[in-house]
Amino acid sequence: MLLAWPLVALWLFRRLGVERGLIWTILGGYLLLPPLVAVNFPVVPDLDKDSIPALAAFVIGLALTGKGLSVLPENPLGKLLIAIFVLSPFATVLTNPEPVPRGPVLINGVSIYDSVAAVANQGLALLPFFLARRYLAEAAAQRQLLVALVVAGLLYSVPMLIEVRLSPQLNVWVYGFFQHDFFQTIRFGGYRPVVFLPHGLWVAFFTLTCLLAAAALWRETAAEARLRLTGIALYLALILVICKSAGPMVYAAAMLPLILLAPRRLQVALAAAIAAVVILYPLLRGLHLIPTDAILATAERLNPERAASLAFRITNEEALLDHANRKPWFGWGGYGRNLLYDPQTGSGVSIADGAWIITLGIYGWLGYLAQFGLLVLPLLLLAVEAWKKPPEGIAAPVAALALMLAANLLDLLPNATLEPLTWLMAGALLGQAEILRQERRVMAGIRGIRHRPAVRSVLR
Repeated sequence: MLLAWPLVALWLFRRLGVERGLIWTILGGYLLLPPLVAVNFPVVPDLDKDSIPALAAFVIGLALTGKGLSVLPENPLGKLLIAIFVLSPFATVLTNPEPVPRGPVLINGVSIYDSVAAVANQGLALLPFFLARRYLAEAAAQRQLLVALVVAGLLYSVPMLIEVRLSPQLNVWVYGFFQHDFFQTIRFGGYRPVVFLPHGLWVAFFTLTCLLAAAALWRETAAEARLRLTGIALYLALILVICKSAGPMVYAAAMLPLILLAPRRLQVALAAAIAAVVILYPLLRGLHLIPTDAILATAERLNPERAASLAFRITNEEALLDHANRKPWFGWGGYGRNLLYDPQTGSGVSIADGAWIITLGIYGWLGYLAQFGLLVLPLLLLAVEAWKKPPEGIAAPVAALALMLAANLLDLLPNATLEPLTWLMAGALLGQAEILRQERRVMAGIRGIRHRPAVRSVLR
């Protein structure tokens, strides 16, 4: 399946065109290709369900358009963040040559070969970001992304319902292995679907994304044509409940009213505010400015079982944050060096769930700011441009996509749901922010030309 996907991508591009072909190549690969396995060629990085669709879309897109792909954004900060994101593994390697103890054994130091592989992997991870900035920057293309998400959600709900009824077995039936701990799929006397994603939480968050996309399309559709979208949105809401994951349901309760009712400029401003909180989260946690006690007390009143799980997660993150601060700038590197172990047995005593603590532990503050900065920057730039435009100057799909990306960023705090779709949304919004900036500059130039004769007449 992995090796055949470039042929599927070629068919999609030829059949659907560059914009929709890119969307379905990335989205289809994410949903259908096997998790946790990779094609291992000599020298080059491992190729998996994330990198193969991105590489295929990159090559096919260049071949069909005959145009080069500009990878550097216009914003100087964006260029700096890309450089740091791709090259920071070298600094991580240079500061981690020593082995670290894991009980009675040692974890090897990081080698130069590891840095080469890490740099290549960082570049591959950014391909959807670059491609979306180039091909999905227009509001019409972003509407196509919303449509694709709704269609994909409806199609994916069929195997999800099968797994809810029969237990998560599709990955076993199709690919011959189960991708996670089966015990974690049991929830509330039933099962959470996993299908071909890494975990049931990923399925639930994908369903949330599809539900928000359906709500965005409902809002911009004429009143007489909303009946079908109403049914689709209600159906996807039911599927989200069936996923039995509390976090995505909380996000849905917060985001759906905003997408359905809030003015577009407010939507973008709120998305930027969420993004700012996310990128500052490790600093706020380190300074103990996050009210964890109040959050735990609220969770205890709602669900004591979930509160106990949240308390364990918070305690675990505090220990991992202390460990990360021993190598704050460039992190500990890979091979589990960022985790904690029992000094006697060597067994793991920590679990890194959130993308923020994983990135901070492996690549340090420099790597964290580069990765999350690239995800946050499009929302901040878009908010600046939205503020300078009329209230409805931002297209509805753009505002909705900004809130969807903000929800994904928020979920990166408790979970590691950083997927190609995340980079795709970020790249598309960065491209849109650059378009709005160019339009503003052109309009400012036109107004300047119009005013010049009047200025000259006054001077005379």
